[in-house]
Amino acid sequence: MLNVKLIGYHMKFRINAVLFILLLCHVANAQKVDVKKAFASAGKQTDLLIRNVDSARLVKPQLVSPRTVEKGQFKMVGSKDWTSGFFPAELWYFYQFTKDEKWLKLARKYTNDIKEEQYNRGTHDLGFMIYCPFGNGYRLTRDTAYRAVIIQAARSLATRFNKTAGVLKSWDHNGDKWKYPVIIDNMMNLELLFEATKMTGDSSFYKIAVSHADHTLKNHFRPDFSSYHVIDYDTAQAGHVLQKVTAQGYANESAWARGQAWALYGYTMCFRETQNDRYLAQADGIAGFILNNKITPADGIPYWDYNDPQIPNASRDASAAAITASALYELSKYSRNGKQYKAAADHILSSLSKSYTSKIGGNYGFILEHSTGHRPAKSEIDVPINYADYYYLEALLRSK
Repeated sequence: MLNVKLIGYHMKFRINAVLFILLLCHVANAQKVDVKKAFASAGKQTDLLIRNVDSARLVKPQLVSPRTVEKGQFKMVGSKDWTSGFFPAELWYFYQFTKDEKWLKLARKYTNDIKEEQYNRGTHDLGFMIYCPFGNGYRLTRDTAYRAVIIQAARSLATRFNKTAGVLKSWDHNGDKWKYPVIIDNMMNLELLFEATKMTGDSSFYKIAVSHADHTLKNHFRPDFSSYHVIDYDTAQAGHVLQKVTAQGYANESAWARGQAWALYGYTMCFRETQNDRYLAQADGIAGFILNNKITPADGIPYWDYNDPQIPNASRDASAAAITASALYELSKYSRNGKQYKAAADHILSSLSKSYTSKIGGNYGFILEHSTGHRPAKSEIDVPINYADYYYLEALLRSK
């Protein structure tokens, strides 16, 4: 049974749900994406991407994964980069959709390049780096070697948990700025821990994930369900919050678009894994913030930050849109607002497929364009980027 606070929230959401009518005026004209055609086009691009990856590795074999195209230059990264797992994970999605052994062989080949990161205790991003490729690989093949990597990665991630603060530390850098930073992105890495408990029966992973989700729910969100990017904790004083700031958003009090997408996806996943109604209510609230926001253009692809004063002369973020669409498809299965969420996801996916895909043969083989990575650092602005492609393919699969 929902508590009084959640009942009040749902009453508020019914009122806000009227604003969905504005969205649905645009959604009503959206056509269903031809998933088979979209995958065929994406496959042609990815064939080109693989050729570019293999050529680049002849020169620098330590670089294993394609990340972006910036200033016309094809950018590869090593396995320690937080985005290294998305490219091999995409290949697993191609195999899932086509059942073509070609994609299976490629997925296995490039997934193996990230294997060593299972022992990496210096990052919170092991969910992205390990669970995206190895989790999909295990799901589709039941290869026990992949299972072992997932479990070890979860053990490595668990070392970053602080009992006093109740959360996993995100970053070890910039100690002059913060003491114990936790970013909203970290919600995405909890799936690795939930999976490890299912694989091993060790509930400690599950308990860490729930603690992190609970403290993030308590400290990361504003009354309108928008999220701060970085919460800094004092681990010596009962886990008190020291500051609420941003690193990649426009300002401390602004709503960084990809952060809102991470939050939506993260709490939807947490509800799936726990069946805790608080997480479902949180996901509903975040979805309401995203979908009711009048700043977002009619095509549903958000600006990189909802509060950038340069809007409409500001870059979009197709990666935030792809993450959001994928999350909405899943959330539509759980929420009483399911029809609205699915319609919104269809609309976003249609926009991405029609207006945000690279021309065949362009962008070195990346699928989507017009994403924003780190605008305050003047990095990866209006570019293709690998995690946009990964969540776009996932959204295509979930749309079926």
